[in-house]
Amino acid sequence: MSAALQRLRLVRTESVGPVTYRRLLARFPTPEEALDALPALARAGGRATAPRIPSLAEVEREYTALAKLGGRFLFLDEPGYPDYLAQLPDAPPAIAVLGDAALLSAPSVGIVGARNASANGMRFAELLAADLAPRLSIVSGLARGIDSAAHAGALRAGRTVAVIAGGLDAPYPPENAALQQRIAETGAVVAEAPLGTAPQGRHFPKRNRIIAGLALGLVVIEAAARSGSLLTARLANEAGRELFGVPGSPLDPRAKGANDLIRQGAHLVDCAEDVFANLPVYPAPRGAPRLPGFAEPAPPARDEAASTDELTRARRDVAPLIGLEPVSVDEIARRCQLSSAAINAVVMELELAGRVEMLPGNRVARLEEL
Repeated sequence: MSAALQRLRLVRTESVGPVTYRRLLARFPTPEEALDALPALARAGGRATAPRIPSLAEVEREYTALAKLGGRFLFLDEPGYPDYLAQLPDAPPAIAVLGDAALLSAPSVGIVGARNASANGMRFAELLAADLAPRLSIVSGLARGIDSAAHAGALRAGRTVAVIAGGLDAPYPPENAALQQRIAETGAVVAEAPLGTAPQGRHFPKRNRIIAGLALGLVVIEAAARSGSLLTARLANEAGRELFGVPGSPLDPRAKGANDLIRQGAHLVDCAEDVFANLPVYPAPRGAPRLPGFAEPAPPARDEAASTDELTRARRDVAPLIGLEPVSVDEIARRCQLSSAAINAVVMELELAGRVEMLPGNRVARLEEL
């Protein structure tokens, strides 16, 4: 338990995101050594005060509260953490689980779609999930509309995994509290956020990447352009998962997202057999084909050493190249003519200083005026 608590301290430390967490543990032998190094790294990034690191007592209270709730933590790179989710370059360092944690490593398919879904869309989501559930677990986000219908259909014939944006003790939307409890009793509920966290807008993209990461493939039903469901589809595509779309009327704006996915190469779905026929063999090979409309993800950073001269140059040159719009770390390295090791080290310092944020696809964006 002591090792788990130290990991949780690092996870909950201010400005330590999923990518930085991995880089810290690649650079330092233990979480304790990484925690000891954080103040100096943040100062190198331009921060006047050290990031807030929770005390051992704080994380022990969270650990105990989750256990009393009936849940447990799964930590990245430790036994029990879902293999598929661990493949993401920004996989959550720790997830809290209520229910059967082993279900997260079982073959599954995600079903997502509009919150303001049509009656027909919700009916199809429920029927499709019920037909898929005897052979696959169904992963969705417990939102109103398509998500809720997919969970309900899965519960009729099998098991389902709900990934939520807030803490496990903060069901959202409130009317789905009973549904969340049913899922916890027969399947699993997953959260990255600490207990007591009320879901906010910035939490939902993080939730969406977990949905994409857990599943072999993703079915999109009724998704408007620029919707959260299409963000989940992009993340699934970047992770090499199979994409499926349920076609809809071109007169319905809710059908545009799924219709566009099909136009770009996603598998058309009008029954469960369309999913079974095109889902990869479990476990799926890496490097699965991706749709042409989506960007390729960058590989995870390797733990390499940078020279003192390179770090000095990188600390001078990298920050001005990071703007409010996300930019690839590889593009920064190309413009600076510096090694990836130096760029990654300085970006980590800037993130720990609270000045930039690492994003999926090995991209970085500025959080304040540098």
